[in-house]
Amino acid sequence: MIQPLLEQTDKAYTLEEHLCPNCNSKGLSLFYEVHNVPVHSCLMLPTQQEALDFPCGDVVLGFCDHCGFITNVAFDRKWSAYAPNYEDQQSFSPTFNQFALDLANRLIEKYDLHNKDIVEIGCSKGDFLLLLCELGNNCGVGIDPSAVPGRIKSEAADRVTFIQDYYSQRHAEYMGDFICCRHTLEHIYPTAEFVQTVRDSMGSRLDTTVVLEIPDTTRVLQNLSFEDIYYEHCSYFTPGSLARLFRSCGFEVTDLYRAYGEQYLLIEAQPVATPSHKIHPLEESQEQTAQDVKYFASHIQNKLTQWKQHLQQMHAQNKRVVVWGSGSKCVAFLTTLDTVDKIQYVIDINPHRHGKFIPGVGKEIVPPEFLKEYKPDQVIVMNPIYCKEIKQTLDDMGVNAEIVSL
Repeated sequence: MIQPLLEQTDKAYTLEEHLCPNCNSKGLSLFYEVHNVPVHSCLMLPTQQEALDFPCGDVVLGFCDHCGFITNVAFDRKWSAYAPNYEDQQSFSPTFNQFALDLANRLIEKYDLHNKDIVEIGCSKGDFLLLLCELGNNCGVGIDPSAVPGRIKSEAADRVTFIQDYYSQRHAEYMGDFICCRHTLEHIYPTAEFVQTVRDSMGSRLDTTVVLEIPDTTRVLQNLSFEDIYYEHCSYFTPGSLARLFRSCGFEVTDLYRAYGEQYLLIEAQPVATPSHKIHPLEESQEQTAQDVKYFASHIQNKLTQWKQHLQQMHAQNKRVVVWGSGSKCVAFLTTLDTVDKIQYVIDINPHRHGKFIPGVGKEIVPPEFLKEYKPDQVIVMNPIYCKEIKQTLDDMGVNAEIVSL
């Protein structure tokens, strides 16, 4: 059982005796804090007032020098309340869809995923699971409290079952030939407990492959990507800390690599009967991660100051500035910089977000077509991988605006 990690006194955190949720070692070093951020970034609110009244918490990142893991020691698991209105679907982007298609085809070919049983833990709305089942004529089970059966139209729909629930040992009966888990582990505080549950559910079945995808924290630290640090992401992995976790839970790491503009970290692993000591070439040491943490802590304030000054300058010049991308990066960008008043509108291509308001921020989310009349001077893109796609959309609409990416 994870014990309370800290005491809080007027937003000042004092570490008491505690354990790393990833390796069970004692002692974390704090290196970054952001206070009063919304506890969810992707729960869409119907009114501005509800968005402004949304609960907030703190991000206080601690580094474990034993396993290289980083966690938010101020995270409160009571806010892990995912539901169908948790809107994180990315499949409205051609860029993202191509990545998902390429990944699905690669996994199907590599693991001969044809006429197999596939389980996705944290399947969201089911896009990727349905894709795997379509391309390989597979059957699937998706487990996620935010799943919305029927939202995604697919010829494989009758071969896929969605379970609106958090994954646990009771879902062991659904263990298939292949298990995937994409962008879920970073939302889970007791990381070792979760991965061990997956391994225990597999039992003596050693022929099942697990593929897991999460954000790569090495990039966040080295690039000072503060927009990728927010409350829901309570767990931050580098290649080394992720591989060490999987080995400690009874897996052998068969592959470890980055994708999607080096933003995502993917691990492929097999359950083993005896502990594996196989080290992958991509793994870094705990000492290397410690250096990255030190660099981040020493330089992040300069980057935050630069962005604050930029937004203040644009505001002083009466420039119209919008943010493109209303997800978690946007929420982190606006709340960390504390310059919500400098941005009036947030653009998103996801129609399920239009007309909704961003939690903790209160900005309305509008479709790209809104820019035809608004005529912004500058569009700040939350993820540079979408710049080409966004520029094409702006050009097609006849909107002439400067594009600036984080």
